[in-house]
Amino acid sequence: MLISTEQLHHILDDTNTLIVDSRSYKEYSDCHIPGAVNLDLFAFHWFDTSESGIISFNDQMRKILSYAGIDENKKIIFYDNSSGMLAARGVWLCLYFSHPDVSMLNGGFKKWIDEKLPNESKSNIYNPSKLMTVVEPSIITGFDYVKKNIGKATIIDARSPEEFDGTIPRAARGGHIPTAINLDWVKNLDDNGTLKSDKELSKLYQLNKDSEIITY
Repeated sequence: MLISTEQLHHILDDTNTLIVDSRSYKEYSDCHIPGAVNLDLFAFHWFDTSESGIISFNDQMRKILSYAGIDENKKIIFYDNSSGMLAARGVWLCLYFSHPDVSMLNGGFKKWIDEKLPNESKSNIYNPSKLMTVVEPSIITGFDYVKKNIGKATIIDARSPEEFDGTIPRAARGGHIPTAINLDWVKNLDDNGTLKSDKELSKLYQLNKDSEIITY
């Protein structure tokens, strides 16, 4: 699910590849990878995980992704400033819609600029398509299921330690789900914003790989 800056540079002119800048429009308009369209994924939140809420979520996100030009016939590459949560959200959404070929730029735009690779500031218009793939329901769950499986599933809280212990509440309530393990997502990254090696990540995630794992 990762693509290197070198690999992306080689396919910049590939008409079957869609590059999606998932940062804010301000950052995008300042400078971005040539040909990239902007889809600020931080702007989209969904709080209703009831059955009807998920149906609405599916409908709205399919429309948004399609409008941005994402469909199953293109190779989709998301990036943000590092190997960050916004690009990862884009990859996850495409996996949720069973997209066959989606990647995140390892190291993000910072690494791209550090390597003096080409960039531009003009905005690229969307070329809307129609994402027709089926939803993969096994990679999402709601609060009812989580509540019933506390003590059974391995629950990972990917927020900061301060959010986890309630010192800095950024949600409706401070603290965390009972039994959750705190693995701050930034621990996945090296100082340069690239994902850590497989060996380092394996050491970080000392979990029972056979148990069900739920992240939030």
